[in-house]
Amino acid sequence: MGILYDDAVIIRQSEAEGEPSVITVNCPDKTGLGCDLCRIILFFGLTVVRIDVSTDGRWCYIVFWVVGKPSTRWGLLKKRLIGACPCWSLASGISYYRDELQSPKIPDVFLLKICCHDRRGFLHDVTEVLCELELTIKKVKVSTTPDGKVIDLFFVTDTRELLHTKKRKEDTVDHLKAVLGDGMMSCEIDMVGPEITACAQGPLFLSDTITEDMFNIEPLNEDDQDDSIAFKSASISMDNSFSPSHTLVQIVCQDHKGLLYDVMRTLKDYNIQISYGRFTTKGKSECELDLFIMQSDGKKIVDPSKKNALTSRLQMELSRPLRVAVVSRGPDTELLVANHVELTGQGRPLVFYDITLALKMLNRQIFSAEIGRYMIGDREWEVYRVLLDEGDGSSVSKKEIEQIVWKMLMSWE
Repeated sequence: MGILYDDAVIIRQSEAEGEPSVITVNCPDKTGLGCDLCRIILFFGLTVVRIDVSTDGRWCYIVFWVVGKPSTRWGLLKKRLIGACPCWSLASGISYYRDELQSPKIPDVFLLKICCHDRRGFLHDVTEVLCELELTIKKVKVSTTPDGKVIDLFFVTDTRELLHTKKRKEDTVDHLKAVLGDGMMSCEIDMVGPEITACAQGPLFLSDTITEDMFNIEPLNEDDQDDSIAFKSASISMDNSFSPSHTLVQIVCQDHKGLLYDVMRTLKDYNIQISYGRFTTKGKSECELDLFIMQSDGKKIVDPSKKNALTSRLQMELSRPLRVAVVSRGPDTELLVANHVELTGQGRPLVFYDITLALKMLNRQIFSAEIGRYMIGDREWEVYRVLLDEGDGSSVSKKEIEQIVWKMLMSWE
């Protein structure tokens, strides 16, 4: 039986407006723990302004300074962070990690079917409710009928693992009813098997031109880069002279929503262990990150090809963490947003939430939407395809849509 005490995560909320709250995590270490914690913090809509990390490879101590919102559910955040921490177990005097002995449980998938009258902002309102209820959208199919009705099919998983119960289903329907009002005609929730999920997850077709432009895995040159939907290239250096067993990685770059998650996700995919790290922000747009890292074999990164590969990957992730494009699809306009999927299969949090919020702010009607996975080479992408209603009389240009959606995703003012 694993042991993990309640004080593994301590949250000290800020006492004055504008001051950061402090989250302290003190638990057994594992490769990728920083990524898992940063994903949860990102999901709760918190901005990390500083971080200190130290570990001996067995036990880690991490402090996050975060800026939240008045509506932040701190108690639930603590519960989710504790759930991400490995448990320390004792058996016959031998210590081991529980996570290494158990395969991760595959969550049940549920089909949420909503039929209602169409209105602007409807899809974002539904997405916001699902986020508040901790229902993760794995796939969505939205379609509008000629008579102005919307049929939404959401394939979701439940973080609380309770959606199979009558009470949780009724609670979900009640929350949706409170937001959608009399416009909601019906709402059904049923568990689905893997064969139905796989069928609904059918391959997405993208033209070669879109694939080449959006999914270019090489960092863009400064001359080719569109600053309105990408960041300036980060300054990344690696030095092996400061430590006999660690490689020092120093990063100076533009700050953005999910920056730490993007860095930690990349290191997790490369099976890199962080022994010490510090992240600080400078002003409103620039940040610095110092990381002492080692490979899974406990050695520093000496091979030039490995150093170049990691540097190139970090450059790409920090300059274009998401891909945004607005293209013509016959006579219609389609918004495409794509992000990398972790090797563990986890997608980036809140992407669909931000997309629908940006379109709601632009007063653009959504005719249909799909979420699916797309393989490019050896990388898996999560692709969001949103077909916009051209009959809504909007005069917003394609370029403006790209820029507004990008700013929402990256948390620019």
